[in-house]
Amino acid sequence: MTVDELRELIHSGEKMDVEFKKSENGLNKDIYESVCSFNNRNGGHLILGIADTTKEIVGVNPQKVDKILKDFTTSVNNANKINPSMYLVPEVYEIDGKKIIYIWVPEGMQVRRLNGRILDRTYEGDIDITDNAELVYKMYARKQSTYFVNKVYSKLGMEFLDYDVIRRAKKMAVSRVDSHAWENMNEEEVLRSSGLILTDPDTGREGITLAAILLFGKDSTIMSVLPQYKTDAIYRVKNMDRYDDREVIITNLIDSYRRLMDFGKKHLNDTFVLDGDQSVSARDKILREVISNILAHRDFANAYTAQFVIEKERVFTKNSNLPHGHGELQLNKFEPFPKNPPISKVFREIGYADELGSGMRNTYKYTKLYSGESPVFVEGEVFEILIPMGHVAGLQTGPEKILEENSKENSKENSKENSKESSKENNNEISGKIIDILQAEPELSIEKIAKRLQVTNGTVRYSIEMLKRTGVLEHIGPTKKGKWVIHHGK
Repeated sequence: MTVDELRELIHSGEKMDVEFKKSENGLNKDIYESVCSFNNRNGGHLILGIADTTKEIVGVNPQKVDKILKDFTTSVNNANKINPSMYLVPEVYEIDGKKIIYIWVPEGMQVRRLNGRILDRTYEGDIDITDNAELVYKMYARKQSTYFVNKVYSKLGMEFLDYDVIRRAKKMAVSRVDSHAWENMNEEEVLRSSGLILTDPDTGREGITLAAILLFGKDSTIMSVLPQYKTDAIYRVKNMDRYDDREVIITNLIDSYRRLMDFGKKHLNDTFVLDGDQSVSARDKILREVISNILAHRDFANAYTAQFVIEKERVFTKNSNLPHGHGELQLNKFEPFPKNPPISKVFREIGYADELGSGMRNTYKYTKLYSGESPVFVEGEVFEILIPMGHVAGLQTGPEKILEENSKENSKENSKENSKESSKENNNEISGKIIDILQAEPELSIEKIAKRLQVTNGTVRYSIEMLKRTGVLEHIGPTKKGKWVIHHGK
């Protein structure tokens, strides 16, 4: 820690991982609460000699520094006070002629108690969770050296799994990669290579894991070991009090992914967009990322029902989570943590997911292309993803439905046939205006065209796609630096 870095920490103020203590002549009584809660959560910076409300550098009395250091190190090494005891090294700095004591508290690998009590760190500060059984359980689960999905069921044999699902997964993996390692393996060997058959450290007996059951288990097997497991898919556009369509999914993760993808495709419009010089389905790309997230990264120990919800102008997902922080995640500061590695590994092998951390980047990229807006990711005990859809959401797949929606925006006619005809005419008019604009400014982006015409990005994308299909319009070069070419006489 440099002096400049310390200044920056002080300037940023107290937050989840930063705590100030005045401690001019001695240690504050609550300092050990912050040490314990930081260690039980994600670690944090403890700075002595700072007024917590004003961020004023008051400094520690130079004559008291040695005593404060001795008292602190003695206390954190005392198992009767903090258990298990800790070894922390305070550092003394001088800023503006005043002594500052800085202490880095790392994240612990086990739950620590202060005077027999368990403390956790939140945005509200240090909280005592000892008497909250659920929060204590979650803390212990978060600190486990292994993962909940690695729980071994030594009394359940391979017959409790669905061999057809394993074979389908194997086929998917082999079709993606030449000479894939699974190609010449049998079903049991596929599981062993994926870490889905392990030895129980307590009994020494080998068996299939919870991850194996979730990925490939028969429905009856899944319900017998994890009765709270289910995913709720909801389409809610007209009937906002309940839903217009719903599917409760309680099957294995492989088939759950397929059924959720089908549900999303059924209710979300598919507008093809340009990714570089290729036309791609941004809808399918977004669905892939958010669905793989709620299936592969949820906290399966929690009874919270995972949700995949489509509403008029947004899609959102919610799933239980063992958080490493709280609040909205920022793409440029996001640090991914593995949640259920054996499940994620299988998802990567069969093409349901990519490397750790890519999902957030891909979701940003394709949401921008799809709706022109940015997704929102919120970390907490429940992990949430919000995908703003605007004009393109809440529509059934197909160009007729897009035209109908455009018609509703631009026509007051009630007749269905008249509405469609009016929409077609309106679309032709927009296409003509787009051609006029691009003749003068061939480098113009879809967003700028939409702003110029005062219509949605989705309307312009649809018109451009139709012009491309008829050969009137062609895009040359990369997405951002290319240009549009108009082929007259088509």
